[in-house]
Amino acid sequence: MICVSIGRTRHKMIVLEHRRLAEKGAELVEIRLDWIARQPDLGRLLADRPTPTIITCRRRSDRGRWRGSEDARLALLRAAIVAGVEYVDLEEDIAGGIRRYGNTKRIVSHHDFDETPDNLEEIHARLAKLDADVVKLVTMANSAADCLRMLRLVSSATVPTVGFCMGELGQPTRILCGKYGSPFTYATFSRDRELAPGQLSFDEMQHLYDYNSIGPKTVVYGVLGDPIAHTLSPLVHNAAFRDVGIDAVYLPFRVFRGALSETLKEFEFLQPGGYSVTIPHKQTVLELVADVDADARQIGAANTLYRDEAGLWRATNTDYQAALEAVRESLKSGGDPDARIRGMKVLVLGSGGAARAIALAMLREGALVTIAGRSHDRTKALAEEIGCQSTQWENRGAGFVDILINATPIGMHPEVDATPFAANWLREGMLVFDAVYNPENTLLLKQARERDCRTVSGLEMFVRQAALQFERFTGRGAPLELMRDVLRQGISPVRLN
Repeated sequence: MICVSIGRTRHKMIVLEHRRLAEKGAELVEIRLDWIARQPDLGRLLADRPTPTIITCRRRSDRGRWRGSEDARLALLRAAIVAGVEYVDLEEDIAGGIRRYGNTKRIVSHHDFDETPDNLEEIHARLAKLDADVVKLVTMANSAADCLRMLRLVSSATVPTVGFCMGELGQPTRILCGKYGSPFTYATFSRDRELAPGQLSFDEMQHLYDYNSIGPKTVVYGVLGDPIAHTLSPLVHNAAFRDVGIDAVYLPFRVFRGALSETLKEFEFLQPGGYSVTIPHKQTVLELVADVDADARQIGAANTLYRDEAGLWRATNTDYQAALEAVRESLKSGGDPDARIRGMKVLVLGSGGAARAIALAMLREGALVTIAGRSHDRTKALAEEIGCQSTQWENRGAGFVDILINATPIGMHPEVDATPFAANWLREGMLVFDAVYNPENTLLLKQARERDCRTVSGLEMFVRQAALQFERFTGRGAPLELMRDVLRQGISPVRLN
């Protein structure tokens, strides 16, 4: 169950949002009295309430907004109990002074906005002794170990325990706590009104992660990277799991550079089924997995970890095959039924992991590949390593090419007015492939179409690499069209402006 927190300054807006949440399927709502600008009117807030309700009133010392006296705050909490509210949230230091009355259930809570303390179990035991129907323990995550300590605590608790971690590192625990026995988790009415660090919106919890369908047998997947906040991989993979009928959830896991090995060890508690791997871990992961396939080994990077039939980890790179498929499909649609790449002149812009994978894919198909990157030394080293030509970034528009591939982030949202290749360098009939997928229609692709070039968007490569990951994860065919449609919806027009 998802508890949605409402924090508004006006009674009218709280009542309206409560009704709207009920219409959207909310089963439990928390009303934050400390957000209200005037004296809270419990009669108005609780009369004809459309869902069970938690009344909470946080002091400033607890990162709340209550401006009144402590006596007035305690009086409000007691009045809510007398009024028969379903739940009241009581901090540890006041729970012993407020008696149980009627059918109101007591949530005894502890929040730590700085860390996940070493004595987590001790704190939990103290809360449980305060006549708690539900223990609520929320801390700040500063490492993967913090997250796993919290989930272990929830799974072993004998008193119903809502336990999760705050912050971006802790965000997955908000989604997974129910898997380990938490009676509910918390969400906010909308993402732009976050009431605690890392809080997700009700819509995200309900539709993106399908929280209420997560149970003890749900298999965990995710993407490992940093930064990770704006990844669209959960949108695509979770939609695919639901479509195929697989009990699984896919989450974003922020993992700092240098922390991958430790994090993978900690996450074994989750019994994960597989991971997508992104910047900055694509190279590091090769050192941590014994079974790396030939493509990933040659590329020098892996973007996928999955388990084989024996449950052992294997690493591969699906960017390689995805780029190749995207180019072949475009050539076929352009009148080449055999989609022959052999002998074509290909210019790859960039010198990072994506450029490396795409350049190798073209080389293996017999193309004549040249790489141009903004760092000449890095570009030259990459070209020598994989066996192709390189050119200065300033000279990238000087030669004739059949296929232009942008593997740089130039043109990515929000820098949508930038292009890595001047319009006057484009020529009719060439194939232009932009690996940037947000926006789908980059300035490079717009100008290429104006010059009568054939085009391939990065959305196509992204979806295909995700589909290949899905197949490695599950052994099932991926719903490619659905994944493509979902990604397009995720890259909404609002985000492209």
